[in-house]
This record gives sequence, C-alpha cells and structure tokens, in this order.
Amino acid sequence: MIVTVTLNAALHVAYTMGDAAADDVTPISRPGYRAGGRGVTVARVLRAFGHDVLAAGLAGGVSGELIVQDLARSGVPTAFTLIRGESRRFFRFADPENDGPALRFSEPGPYITTEELGRFAADYRRLLTGAAAVVLCGSLPDGLPADTYGSLVTYAAEAGVPVILDAGGEELKHAVGHGPDLVVAESSAAEAGSGGFGAALIRLGAAAAAVAVGGQVHAVTPDSEWTARLEATDDEGAGACLPLARGALVAGLVPGQLLGWSWPDRLRHALALAAGGAGSWTRAPGGAEERDRVDLVAYERLLDAVRVEPSA
Repeated sequence: MIVTVTLNAALHVAYTMGDAAADDVTPISRPGYRAGGRGVTVARVLRAFGHDVLAAGLAGGVSGELIVQDLARSGVPTAFTLIRGESRRFFRFADPENDGPALRFSEPGPYITTEELGRFAADYRRLLTGAAAVVLCGSLPDGLPADTYGSLVTYAAEAGVPVILDAGGEELKHAVGHGPDLVVAESSAAEAGSGGFGAALIRLGAAAAAVAVGGQVHAVTPDSEWTARLEATDDEGAGACLPLARGALVAGLVPGQLLGWSWPDRLRHALALAAGGAGSWTRAPGGAEERDRVDLVAYERLLDAVRVEPSA
C-alpha cells in the first residue's frame, strides 16, 4: 500500500457563469466539487494505474467531509485525521461561452493545533505499518512548524518505509537533511543544471532528486544525472502540454522508485503523465460536470515523445 499525505488538503469548487443580468447579479450553476491538494492528486493517479493507495492527512468541517466523499467516488480509500477547522476551498468561475481565463479564488488553510498535530502523528505512525512507501506532498497549513515534514521523514525511515517528498521553501529546507529517498521539487533553469539545485539536494541528504524546470525534468543521484524533455508530436508542439502537472509528475515517479526502474524509464513514465495533464480537472465531453481523469490515449502518445539523455 502506498500512503499519500496531504496536510493542507483543499476542496475545489467550480461554477459555470452565465451572462451578467441587468441588475448586476450574474447567474451561476450549482457547484461541482473535487478533492484537491497534490497528495490527493497523487493518490488518484496511482489508483487509476491499479496501485493500492491510501490518502491520509488533515481534513475538517463540511469541506473535509466533501473531500472524503469525492475520493470515495474515485475509489480512493482515506484515513484523514479530523481537525476542528474548515479545510480550505478553491473557487473557480468559468463562462463556457467565453474563451477567457476562469476567475479563481483561494481561501487560507485552517489553523492546526498542537493537539491535532499530535493525533495526526499517532495516526501516521500506525499507517506506516505495512506501507510500501509514503508520499509527502504540498504546503503546510498554519500552525504546523516548518520541520513537520522532517519529523515525518524520520518516522518513516525508522519504520523502514521509503519516502518521496514533494515540497518547497522552508518545508523542503528542513526536511531534506532527514534523508528522504526521493525529493521532487521545482527550480529555475539557472539552478537546475549540473551542479545546481538537484546536486545541492543530494549534498544536503536526499538519496535522489527530480527537479522540474519548465517543461523538463532533471534527475540527480550521487552517481548520475539525467534530463527528460518532450519532443514535438505530429499534432502539437512540445510546449502545448506544458506546464507540467506537478501531482501527476510525483505520481509518475513513485512506481519506479518502488520497483527499481532505470531512471530513463522512470522519467518517461512521469513526464508523459505530467505533460498529458493526468489528474487534472477536465470537462466531460458534452456535459457540464468536471471530473479528474487520466487520459491513457494522451499518455501513450506522449510516452513515445519523451526523450531522456544523460546530462552533460
């Protein structure tokens, strides 16, 4: 079983907008709901490929209940630790008759108390029993110390469970020294080349690193470095599928980490998923409801377009 952890899970709420009325009240549709957060996306994509997964983390209030319900509809079992606060929400307003960008609004995350963190830590350590791997993803909500991921990496290492860490900023800075098996991060082009950000993560304690830079992914280990990029396909340029879907990229790297695939095979699988928008929220053909999906046709097409080369 692969355990994904999303400490700042979100409920995505989508509305379809109509034309503005004369009295300045704009009609909208009934909302569509989707569980969000990168760890949630990782669980959903892994489940779509037949992996045994469990989505854990923190969730609370009505939003938390809807997050759990949405994952259940996708066949993803959950073990969220309940909190008193309301899980954050993202709002999206889109006009189907207008090609312009959708309006997006984000709430702050809930404040997590010391007692709630303690309950989660106990739940997490129980989940490590029998886990094949744990994936720690995304930002931390208010109230959690910056070294929270570091503690979770240490607990997993003590239990002999491999850790894939997807974080940035202070969370990454504090966690990498605890020795995660794989760090997934983003970087600028200037930082990511040979001797750059990925190499720095190795020096700080990561066993391996995969750094997304625009539409490319650089993988660094203590003894090798690889770069994966998407070449132009017959019907679209390589840049048409970018930016990469971060959650799908992380999910794509998990099977290879567990099964010992070569880095070229890991990167081909992960980049094809991420460039194809696996796990993104897309409109069902002919319908108003939007749902997560993995487009296997796009994945197979893009798989042949990924080129992986040793980095100079």
